Amino acid sequence: MPAASLRDHYPAVIVGAGQAGLAAAHTLQTRGLKPWVDYVVLDANEGAGGAWRHRWDSLTLGKAHGIASLPGMPFGRADETVPASVLVERYYGEYEQEFGLPMLRPARVHRVTSPEGLREGPLAIEIDLADGRRSLTADRLLNATGTWTNPFVPHIPGIGSFAGEQLHTVGYTRAEDFAGRRTLVVGGGLSAVQFLLELAPHTETIWATRRPPNFTDRGFDAGWGLAVERAVKERTFAGEPTASVVRTTGIPLWEPYVEGVRDGLLVSRGMIDSVGTTSVRFGEPDSHLAEGLGPAAHDDLVLPESWRPFPAGHELEVDVIFWNTGFRPALRHLAPLKLRGAGGGVRMADEVRVADDERVFLVGYGSTASTVGATRAGRLAGRLAAQE
Repeated sequence: MPAASLRDHYPAVIVGAGQAGLAAAHTLQTRGLKPWVDYVVLDANEGAGGAWRHRWDSLTLGKAHGIASLPGMPFGRADETVPASVLVERYYGEYEQEFGLPMLRPARVHRVTSPEGLREGPLAIEIDLADGRRSLTADRLLNATGTWTNPFVPHIPGIGSFAGEQLHTVGYTRAEDFAGRRTLVVGGGLSAVQFLLELAPHTETIWATRRPPNFTDRGFDAGWGLAVERAVKERTFAGEPTASVVRTTGIPLWEPYVEGVRDGLLVSRGMIDSVGTTSVRFGEPDSHLAEGLGPAAHDDLVLPESWRPFPAGHELEVDVIFWNTGFRPALRHLAPLKLRGAGGGVRMADEVRVADDERVFLVGYGSTASTVGATRAGRLAGRLAAQE
């Protein structure tokens, strides 16, 4: 349906067409809400796939990465020879067509406001479309914007003076682009671990983390998943900002990772505290303990040989700084609603409902920011929104 046919008001508006947004849309529809009449889905992308459509070609749906099936249409078995971006874009696109979901794209939400700052009444949504800005109102907003569009890079003195290349995970294309250069990989999560191994045949790598890599010998089973969600819930329900993923999940002792430590590829040299035009300088680590949370709660180093920090003041010439420093929830368009509390996070009444504004649902936030949790959150938000 063209943007010109948009209604001025909808009972429900979904922002984002990734896993959480699609699950929410399907649930609204099965609960009787009519597409284009009672609800619409606003997606900033040019096509289906959510954040997956932007992933690098070497990322496949295998042991370390996967997606959960959407309601009413199982995903099936993944072909590990095909890029995840291709498979997920195809699956999400077929899902949208199968159920006739009301997708409007590209439609980027500029901001969401509430009349006179009240916590009641319709929400005003400003949307940037190909032909200009448009406004509409909604009784309920199901926000499923994820994190991909809000990459996080820490402020390091001198970062703007670096004459070499800097990129974040969102800008990665292929390992061959790093050939013949010395690359500093910053970040302690699984993405950094995987990139270090992928880049090793092409570039000299140095790993920088604020604290020792959080390797864990706990099995990644169903109990582990529940423990991760429980730990994250405690933070989000208290209104605290989400912690780094790896502090809660830990890094598994998978053989390629253990071999990477033995080969000297997965060995952290501590954290940088300043950047020059062609070099970086290392400072004192935040901690010499793992400081894990939730199921990864431990201070001991499971693989001590993975932690060999440079002495403070050590300088190192590098050609590339590769920031694998994670993401933050993409909620800037909700800033006028003033949902964040004193702790910096959004206090949640449950996994999807914002405690201080019953009109707003955060779908895929906090404990549901995972492939399994996103589908569950979408279904829950859809059921609750359809009841109101």
